[in-house]
Amino acid sequence: MTANTEGGAPGRASGYSTPRWATSPHSISMTGHERAMAATRDWLVEAQDPEGFWIGELEGDTILESEYVLLMAYLGRIDDPACVKMGRTILEEQNADGGWSIYPGGPPNISATVKAYFVLKMLGVPTDGPALTRAREVIHEHGGARACNSFTKFYLALLGQMPYDEVPYVPPELLLLPAKFPISLAAMSSWTRTIIVPLMIISVFKPVRKMPKEMGIAELFLDGPATSTVRHGMFSWENFFLKADRVMKWADRLVPASWRQPAVRSAHRWMLDHFENSDGLGAIFPPMIYTVVALGSLGYAPDSAAMTWALRQLEDLLIEEGETIRVQPCLSPTWDTAIGTIALADSGVPDYHPALLRSARWLLDKEVRVAGDWEARGVGAEPTGWHFQFHNERYPDIDDTAMVVLALHATALRDDPEVTAATKRAVNWLLALQNSDGGWAAYDRDINNQVLTKVTFADHNAILDPSCADITARVFEMLGKLGYRADHPAIARALEYIWRTQEPEGCWYGRWGVNYIYGTWQVLQGLKAIDFPMDHPAVVRACRWLESVQQADGGWGETCLSYDDPSYMGKGEPTPSQTAWAVLGLVSAGRASGEPARRGVEYLINTQKEDGTWFDETYTGTGFPRIFYLRYHLYPVSFSLMAVSRYHAAVGRLSTSHTGAQASRIPAAPRPIDI
Repeated sequence: MTANTEGGAPGRASGYSTPRWATSPHSISMTGHERAMAATRDWLVEAQDPEGFWIGELEGDTILESEYVLLMAYLGRIDDPACVKMGRTILEEQNADGGWSIYPGGPPNISATVKAYFVLKMLGVPTDGPALTRAREVIHEHGGARACNSFTKFYLALLGQMPYDEVPYVPPELLLLPAKFPISLAAMSSWTRTIIVPLMIISVFKPVRKMPKEMGIAELFLDGPATSTVRHGMFSWENFFLKADRVMKWADRLVPASWRQPAVRSAHRWMLDHFENSDGLGAIFPPMIYTVVALGSLGYAPDSAAMTWALRQLEDLLIEEGETIRVQPCLSPTWDTAIGTIALADSGVPDYHPALLRSARWLLDKEVRVAGDWEARGVGAEPTGWHFQFHNERYPDIDDTAMVVLALHATALRDDPEVTAATKRAVNWLLALQNSDGGWAAYDRDINNQVLTKVTFADHNAILDPSCADITARVFEMLGKLGYRADHPAIARALEYIWRTQEPEGCWYGRWGVNYIYGTWQVLQGLKAIDFPMDHPAVVRACRWLESVQQADGGWGETCLSYDDPSYMGKGEPTPSQTAWAVLGLVSAGRASGEPARRGVEYLINTQKEDGTWFDETYTGTGFPRIFYLRYHLYPVSFSLMAVSRYHAAVGRLSTSHTGAQASRIPAAPRPIDI
């Protein structure tokens, strides 16, 4: 297990003090900017790993700890001391109403609450005590254990709490369908593929470890077995997949096992192939858990090399602090390093500073040079790209790749032949992955068949990987850095997508960060990079929206609830990360001289800690909207430094300008690289 080495960054329940760098809360001098920047620069340089990367804790909700303990229960290891420590973490996170939420301050989530209840009961928390009594009431109020999502039901079936007939069936025969087929594994998002392939094996073998009755959760089920109802009348895809699920379960009982073997072997081989050069299957927590169960179903011994490897990848996600253990959903070194590099460069660190050269060399070494799953979509480009984690060779992603190129070009290695070659490959790859609608998605091209959202196991709200404004604008930012402008054919197509997806209020939805503040900031920053006129009415509308949701203390904040209810756009407790994004958006739009930007920077400086960091318990990262959110512990540090630095530079340019040009105007762009 790994200890938290994030320079003292607090965990979920830590407190903090709030010193004031500025001499006055109402007047920030340039010295105040510089002092704030210097403190954060020093912290970041010191926090860098000797190898050149940065990595902060990536925090999710208690579903992670619950699912880890449920796996240990299935393996017969519920008495492992780590399970007890995770139980303490879960208990500490219980809400006053008795439930568990998927983000701080959120409403109770039925799946999170059922799993937490099950785990705590197995660990000996009394069912008649206040914790489980209140939790049980919440579960009953929300429909009982059968109201959980499909992935939770797999755990309940695995531990004998419900029959597999009540769990969506995942047919391994999906692997035998051609990649071009509209309902195939290749038509689903990359993360869905890694989740459902081991579930295919589990669906066939139906492994069960029945827990002692005193550890079961029969009291959470309100009625007898329930199945989804087929609505009679007109055809619908939802009805089609419900009927198909019943037919497949019926066939599974009647078809000879030998007939299933080709598909099972394909799933087995697919898993093993994707273990190569990866921090676990998909290098994300859900498939890593299912991998262990699938390997056991296939007959792998507990001490086999494959099983030992799979468990070790899970153990690498644990953070032990005293008597508690937290579980990370994955590791984020590439992402953290790219953002940290850009922030340091923005803050005035020379581009040849050792910290920047170390990070650039580390990032360059992480370029993927073999084809991944993206190739199945007919993308004819030379393999390249960067992934989020330390190792995840099959899954380089568009957002990381664009951010890494920006980071490399912020250092003195920008003209190095290796960087130039890698940049050329990245540009070609990203252009080849542009979607038909003009935008860019996270991992693949044209994973947008809406029919798939109706399959019975698609209730994780992320079976597709459609275009999104934030990643599209990140690609703008990267291309703009390399000299491309709005008249480039790919950018012109993408701009049409951007205008189609602007909300009536003027903002943009943020797929990978919470939410409209994130999307709007990134679009403004991307538009500026391609030299788009920042006095365009759509841009002005976006800026006015940002300014309209600034709060009385100068900060910006937005709750994850905005994904469920758009009336919460731009509303929520102010946070350093979201304030930094808003300031960055306004600076990009040439509004550094305005009162909102000044007050935003004032908020950041007034909430900075003595060591140069910021404390923020809020979840501002998005995994699956409405399903899973994240707290990036380095976001408040890197993005706040970036915002204060760019504001400082823009105000400085304004004060020395004699031409009246916009403060955030980018110098003449270099000639686009030859691709």
